[in-house]
Amino acid sequence: MAQGLLPFKYEEEKQATGMTALAGLPVYLDLDRKMGLSTSIQKHLTVREGSQGWTDSQIVMALLLLNLAGGDCVEDIKVLEADDGFCEILKKAELHGLKRTERRARLRRWRKERKRAVPSPSAIFRYLEAFHDAEQEKAREKGTAFIPEPNEYLRGFGLINADMAGFANLQSAQETATLDMDATLSATNKAAALYCYDGYKSYQPLNTWWAEQGIILHTEFRDGNVPAGYEQLRVLKEALGCLPEGVTTVRLRSDTAGYQHALLSYCARGENKRFGRIAFAIGCDVTQEFKKAVAEVEATDWHPLYKSVNGKKEKTDTEWAEVCFVPNAIGHSKKGPAYRYVAKREALAEQLGMPGMELQPALPFQTLAMAGKRYKLFGIVTNMDWDGEQLIHWHHERCGKSEEAHAVMKEDLAGGKFPSGDFGKNAAWWWIMVLAHNLNAIMKRQALGETWISKRMKAIRFSFIKLPGRVVERSRSLIIRLTKNHPSLDVLIAARGRIALMVPVPSG
Repeated sequence: MAQGLLPFKYEEEKQATGMTALAGLPVYLDLDRKMGLSTSIQKHLTVREGSQGWTDSQIVMALLLLNLAGGDCVEDIKVLEADDGFCEILKKAELHGLKRTERRARLRRWRKERKRAVPSPSAIFRYLEAFHDAEQEKAREKGTAFIPEPNEYLRGFGLINADMAGFANLQSAQETATLDMDATLSATNKAAALYCYDGYKSYQPLNTWWAEQGIILHTEFRDGNVPAGYEQLRVLKEALGCLPEGVTTVRLRSDTAGYQHALLSYCARGENKRFGRIAFAIGCDVTQEFKKAVAEVEATDWHPLYKSVNGKKEKTDTEWAEVCFVPNAIGHSKKGPAYRYVAKREALAEQLGMPGMELQPALPFQTLAMAGKRYKLFGIVTNMDWDGEQLIHWHHERCGKSEEAHAVMKEDLAGGKFPSGDFGKNAAWWWIMVLAHNLNAIMKRQALGETWISKRMKAIRFSFIKLPGRVVERSRSLIIRLTKNHPSLDVLIAARGRIALMVPVPSG
């Protein structure tokens, strides 16, 4: 009986063939080995310590690889298991370099012969249960923001990620860390999820992006109803503790969620023992008192904002000015730090009302009428002495890569789909996705090169990861064969060569 209209049909192979649809994914195993990621996982996560069966590193790495391959739910692990060629490489890679006693100990974890290369969905679900603390859930109060205290297992992910940041800085040493703090909404239909300020159920992790390295330095998984700026100073302190040795200067960027006088004071006074004074540019609340101060700025004190187009400066419709402004909240303290306030205004085009619409919808930004015109108004508070235009452009960079990273985490990786209604399980799932994001970021920046840094996962998978190949064994080694003249072959070989030359993590 014909399967379809055209002259072809599908049949199952009678035996394993060694074919793989993920011929580029093993290069990430190379990078894992060089950076000691599996070792770090085994060191900082002890869920499976002393147990039989799968180790922590095997389960976490399987989920990490699943993210890179394009899976976004636990059940997708079946597709990874069905890739016969990749599973052969994964099994070989796990045992490579182990002493005979270590190999025997690994085999003794299984009562029967191990058949699978990656854990089953049920094993993964059982593993994620260890990260959920039911006792913490009892402390919730209806209508209040609450962040469950992470248990010892969940805290381990932060230590693993700090090790990854340290490895990244070994390859490309940076003395300055520009940190962008921003929360992101990840919609969900889980019954236990809470509503966010936009009116739908979501989670709202607060992320700290390290701009120079292009990685997520720190993340805190949160419910959707937790404001972005809630306990942001504490999160900043935790993020600063994740920066590796060699970083001496920190700069902070944030939107208005970071406009908290305790946070500003901490940075301006240099209260951090390691980094001292932290330079910052943070969006300020456009209050009535701020609007009043802006309205008093002389017309001659407004300066045009330029943009670069094909290497040339072009004038825009936006202007900026220094604003003499001291908020009431800090005005009573003579010993308090002094900040600069910079206003940015953009002229709004005149809009005629639609027929039959007497009430116009509220605009999603603050406006101010000045000299017969209406302007969109923004403000920035800073303790930096940079030129206003330079400062604004630098602050705008926060809206580029860090927000793009949020899109990658939720759309390209598995951060937009959660496996459970339990908070701790979803927090672990989010953290594993962050590790996958950072592993890929290091791969692009350090192994693939400059032209790959801006590529999204769609392009990475198409040109580097999801390549058809055949895995064959020869002289106790495995060979991955791509089709003749495949354009990605040279890229794979070059990437492996660069990984081999990377600076290794210091032992101990």
